[in-house]
Amino acid sequence: ANGDPARFAATGLPVVADDVPDFAGPLAGVLAALDWTAQHRPEIAWVVSAAADSPFLPRDFVARLHAARAQAGAPLACAKSAEQAHPVNALWPVWLRQDLRHALVVEGLRKIDRWTARHGIASACWLAEPVDPFFNANRPEDLAEAERLIGLHGEDAIA
Repeated sequence: ANGDPARFAATGLPVVADDVPDFAGPLAGVLAALDWTAQHRPEIAWVVSAAADSPFLPRDFVARLHAARAQAGAPLACAKSAEQAHPVNALWPVWLRQDLRHALVVEGLRKIDRWTARHGIASACWLAEPVDPFFNANRPEDLAEAERLIGLHGEDAIA
């Protein structure tokens, strides 16, 4: 997280700031997570990222990303619904962190899809009905829509 980490103190979880300067975007956050994992949990080979504004993240999110990656023989996997890729909702191998650092720091790369295309990325696909599992709730009206969808579909709103 960028900004004051005290905002998250109540979670009791580690808060990791980007170390790439100038707010380099989501890839910088992924790199921070990969670096933290390599340093503090070297037995873990994968990191998953998910957009914080996706209230309907599927229960099988991580398992399906792993399955798609393994089936495609790709090192990376991202979510897809309604023919739209969701590159922030992805599975990242820790072993690619040095390449990612080079892309961010030396090349100035910021686009997730440009970096993932270099290595191969699989898609884990979900239906967008009755509720798109990667629906974004950013504005008050989005939150109202999310609440309406939960009211209509209950537990089924989360795949």
